[in-house]
Amino acid sequence: MSTDLMFRLAEQQAATERLAELASRCRRGGVPSHVRDRIEVMLTDLLGVTLAGHRTPELRALAAAWRAEDGPHTTTGSMLSGSAETVAHLDAIAACCLELDEGNKHAAGHPAAHVVFAAIAAARLADRPVTGRQLLDAIAAGYEVAARFGRAVTRDPRWHPHGHWGAAGAACAASLILGATTAQTAAAIDASTSLVQVTPWAVVLSGGFSRNLWIAGANRAGLDAARLSLAGLVDNAGRAQHSLGDIVGSLDPTVLIEGLGHEWLTTEGYTKQHASCSYTHAAVDAVQALRSSYGVTADQVAHVTVRTHSLAEPLFVRDPTSRLGAMFSLPFVVAAAVVSPTIDATTLDPGSATFLAAQELSARVEVTASPALDALLPHRRPAEVTITLHDGTAISLGVPNPIGDVDHFPMSADDVVAKLERLVGFDDTSRIARVVTALDASPDAVRTLAALP
Repeated sequence: MSTDLMFRLAEQQAATERLAELASRCRRGGVPSHVRDRIEVMLTDLLGVTLAGHRTPELRALAAAWRAEDGPHTTTGSMLSGSAETVAHLDAIAACCLELDEGNKHAAGHPAAHVVFAAIAAARLADRPVTGRQLLDAIAAGYEVAARFGRAVTRDPRWHPHGHWGAAGAACAASLILGATTAQTAAAIDASTSLVQVTPWAVVLSGGFSRNLWIAGANRAGLDAARLSLAGLVDNAGRAQHSLGDIVGSLDPTVLIEGLGHEWLTTEGYTKQHASCSYTHAAVDAVQALRSSYGVTADQVAHVTVRTHSLAEPLFVRDPTSRLGAMFSLPFVVAAAVVSPTIDATTLDPGSATFLAAQELSARVEVTASPALDALLPHRRPAEVTITLHDGTAISLGVPNPIGDVDHFPMSADDVVAKLERLVGFDDTSRIARVVTALDASPDAVRTLAALP
């Protein structure tokens, strides 16, 4: 083993220990109140989006084909009953299938969906009642760990951000709930990085539904890593450097712990209002603002030009044939924003009138990446849009971040409720909000969660 590798492993080991120490403090009441407030808003949003995901034709077909084993738990929306692991797996798939789940720009991905379902599964598997506060604090710790791994990993551009770094947060949350020591939590975090999913961007861009299982796999990896640690079969040896730090890309341990305990990435999340990849959102916001301000209709539009950051370059593909492919095609989503007032749960249904109209217009949408806009990352994820009309008029707008970003018109708790009411209706939104509110004082989180729609 080279001296350089030995140093990197030792540095990684020390950083993972620091993360586990923070997690243990979270379990002892060390989650600041503003972080806990953010977790409750995030959880409300995620559970509502999960319910909406279960109502899609794709998830209904998957539930029918799953043939789950008998079990006492049900998926959100009660589509299927099964074991804690099966229900968590299907809920995680539903959570991300509409691309409406919360994300974090520093992590360049979705920490919440990687963590929450492993935490809930661990609570269901625990040999004692887990209080609502214990569950929320474990989710807060797991989210922070996941987001920090997301920030510290520089991915090979062929890798999609789901299914690998997020497992570390799932392992952290599950370990805390299952009673792991600080050393065991560190071992679980490290072990989870050896259980990562292989996540090619090419699968996503071709519309492969298997992409929606990567986050579910990360939740399962985190739960399994916690079990390995509690069994004494793994330790913290800095092995994240072999997977996240080599195969997936590179991993900087100093970034993992930068500002640890003072800076909470958990509060830096964004909430999504469009059912598409977040890298399309700033451009969609610009199109919607231009349409509204100038009264532009789709039949007036001759051409659209979009400049954005290079993180969005994988999304420059065209001619999608599935919902997933459409959500990850920047020209297509921009075209859909021209022909439809919203990008919601049904806008990108293949074969719909909106889908067909967007398909025709997307050939006239030009997208490019700008080094000048790259210089603003990660604090800003900007886009500049110019719409040219058939009469030669050109109207333009630049936006610094998508609406819903913590730094740009963030969505409040009331905004999240309004979003969910549009997605799943007033009654189910109210039930979700009541359950999340009740968790903080609940003596039994599993029993409280059973009241979810």
